[in-house]
Amino acid sequence: QVQLVESGGGLVQAGGSLRLSCAASGRTSSITSMGWFRQAPGKERAFVAAIGWNGGSTRYADSVKGRFTISRDNGKNTVSLQMNNLKPEDTAVYFCAVVLNRAGKYDYWGQGTQVTVSS
Repeated sequence: QVQLVESGGGLVQAGGSLRLSCAASGRTSSITSMGWFRQAPGKERAFVAAIGWNGGSTRYADSVKGRFTISRDNGKNTVSLQMNNLKPEDTAVYFCAVVLNRAGKYDYWGQGTQVTVSS
């Protein structure tokens, strides 16, 4: 089992930047990838970005390409999301999640952190 705790959410103006972090604890030796998702009011939870834990390969949703950067620190068991040029459409609760043992799905989720982008 892995526990995930997000931090770094807040209120920013359009065009601003914010950096989210997620710390993992528990059975971290089994982590194969970590990702970020977001859920806006009235909408389904959507994929944002993911990173392979060992190889470091990354994947991004089209809506955030060129603006967001995902990174990880294996030694600290953390994953971060640097968000630049934020837009009001980015307003959502952001969740980090983890894939264990190459399961092919995200089985463990953090509690979420609110990001609000004002016009």
